[in-house]
Amino acid sequence: MNNPQLNRHGELTHLLTTEGLPRDILTHILDTAANFVPLANREVKKVPLLRGKSVFNLFFENSTRTRTTFDIAAKRLSADVFTLNVQSSSTAKGESLLDTIANLSAMQADLFVVRHEASGAPFLIAQHVAPHVHVVNAGDGRHAHPTQALLDMYTIRHFKKDFSNLCVAIVGDVLHSRVARSDIHALTTLGAAEVRVVGPLTLLPGGLEQMGVRVFTDINEGLKDVDVVIVLRLQNERMRGALLPSAHEYFKQYGLTREKLARAKPDAIVMHPGPMNRGVEIDSAVADGDQAVILNQVTFGIAVRMAAMSIVAGAQA
Repeated sequence: MNNPQLNRHGELTHLLTTEGLPRDILTHILDTAANFVPLANREVKKVPLLRGKSVFNLFFENSTRTRTTFDIAAKRLSADVFTLNVQSSSTAKGESLLDTIANLSAMQADLFVVRHEASGAPFLIAQHVAPHVHVVNAGDGRHAHPTQALLDMYTIRHFKKDFSNLCVAIVGDVLHSRVARSDIHALTTLGAAEVRVVGPLTLLPGGLEQMGVRVFTDINEGLKDVDVVIVLRLQNERMRGALLPSAHEYFKQYGLTREKLARAKPDAIVMHPGPMNRGVEIDSAVADGDQAVILNQVTFGIAVRMAAMSIVAGAQA
């Protein structure tokens, strides 16, 4: 089956999902990001890889970390960056998504970074842009968040070096999490020894075992001897109906505390895609503790997004 992210040469021309991407492409993105990380310590933090290119950030959903790091990443690549204010754009007046894209393409857009509440929106855009225009998915509905998964993979590789012996636990609201899905695909492709998901049954989708993961509803069992803990935010804005008794009860059962974390390996790292709900899915003592690498994720995210944009924009039509 053809992968819509790859051109006829097998090069990455859009980054829409980690699902189905070959290991060598994922590794190429991580290796390229490693070359960009030292830029943060240079007096001049720019490279000319996207000089003369126009990058349009289209965030139809609220975002702080993702939008800001994409903006910084594009500017460090020397691109001309335009961020659309969706609330005051023509889409708020009824213009269709594809008409918006067509008009922006007429302004010589080279790359669209798209975050949208509708699953599949970046795929739809990628199907309708000209061959020389590229699309990077910055999160679509419950479906995918590939650059978050890639920065997670970079963080894990940075601290743990190799995936082959790692046991990784993803804890929390997996049902509504595009990050969880993208992380699972990336981890299994990169050869993680074991991937676990941990959470209440009401927040676990069906079919997880078919994705190659082990499912736990008991957090103490799920965290036993793991190397990496990825904590997910409770996405109340996506929930329909009463899936949990209360936030307090959730924290009591599934919130990551020092006591629960003690079930993991002593050198386990703790990650979170943000924004964090302290006292709901993670205790401040853990979030601010020595095992947390949450701010490292944010820092590495700039380099990973630089890598993703430079690679897709360098692909031939």
